[in-house]
Amino acid sequence: MYKLLILFVTSCCLYLAGTGHAHANITADSISFEDQRARINELLDARSKRFGDFDESLLKKTGIFGIFKTTADMQRSIDILKEIVITDNNIFIETKKLIDIKDYQSERNAALAKEYDDQVTAYMKTVSKLQQENDKLRTEIESLDTSEQQSNMALYLAVGIILSLLFVIYQRFSKKRLKKVT
Repeated sequence: MYKLLILFVTSCCLYLAGTGHAHANITADSISFEDQRARINELLDARSKRFGDFDESLLKKTGIFGIFKTTADMQRSIDILKEIVITDNNIFIETKKLIDIKDYQSERNAALAKEYDDQVTAYMKTVSKLQQENDKLRTEIESLDTSEQQSNMALYLAVGIILSLLFVIYQRFSKKRLKKVT
């Protein structure tokens, strides 16, 4: 029973120590994930702003009497489109990083789940083994108790027979003595 208690306390301590470590890593991963999401949202906001700038540049005409577009106006629109393409590429790169972080978290959670499952299985095997050992010891105690009771019965029977024989011998000896005296 004492061994079982020590095993239980030890396993609880190990479980709690492992849980705290895993929680710290999950929190760090979550912060990294949130930072990455914030970066992507900033890039999306910049992209939206650039599309607004592009719409303005399409409407802007600085040519003769404001009727025609100049090459500078068209170049400005092209430059804005290039910036949008660069921003889109950055969004794809950052989204890939975000997916990688999420995949890493999923793999890590699966590994932790497997590790915890293995620990629980090991604890169950240990508990089962201890229960079997406990049952075996109880059976031994019962057989020893039965054996002791049988030994005690045999001893009581032997003492009873010896006392009976002594009583019979004493009775005969007393009768012979009385016959000799009379």
